[in-house]
Amino acid sequence: MSQPNNWQPAALPQAEPLEGRFIRLEKLDPAGHADDLWEVLQGPHCDPALWDYLPYGPFAERGTFDQWLADNAASRDPLFYSVIDRSSGQVQGILSLMSMVPAHGRIEIGHIAFGAAMQRTPKGTEAVYLLGKLGFELGNRRLEWKCNNANARSKRAAERFGFIYEGVFRNHMVIKGQNRDTAWYSITDHEWPAVAAAFERWLSADNQRHEGQSKTLEACREQG
Repeated sequence: MSQPNNWQPAALPQAEPLEGRFIRLEKLDPAGHADDLWEVLQGPHCDPALWDYLPYGPFAERGTFDQWLADNAASRDPLFYSVIDRSSGQVQGILSLMSMVPAHGRIEIGHIAFGAAMQRTPKGTEAVYLLGKLGFELGNRRLEWKCNNANARSKRAAERFGFIYEGVFRNHMVIKGQNRDTAWYSITDHEWPAVAAAFERWLSADNQRHEGQSKTLEACREQG
């Protein structure tokens, strides 16, 4: 799709906090976040399938987990954010902005690990919305989502969030000794305004009621 001739490269994120209705995103801070993340990502109530398609984990020892957090906190790409529940103040997951190519206006959301307390709530959706919003505010033209082609849950999530399926890179990676065919999805800057409006409708107080949302995210997007 054509772009204006005066397009300028995107800016890089500065890890500023991002505020939503349900959650706040803060740059990963092991000193303040490690205890909660150990509990929600490695504790007895965590999803046993959480680490299946990630290139790391699960972690048998707290020391190894803490070193992993420290390495991620020092990284600028991926840039890791902690997901903090606004009601309780508990850190309930992590995700990142990654694969940043400012010269071409590309950025990806990935390294997603959400604890059980985020399941079947608006919090994960809001986290993806906040990072997507930031990605385009930085001047990117393309927001990417990539996952193992065998990861049906991640593929469903991408489509629910409004990402467009683009195809599969076969024999793309080797993860934990296993072949990974990678499914690619994207949202472009031309598509984002409509996608963002659907996120905002879905997250609104009118739609998020105590008895559950009245419309699905897909219905909010179809509403236009």
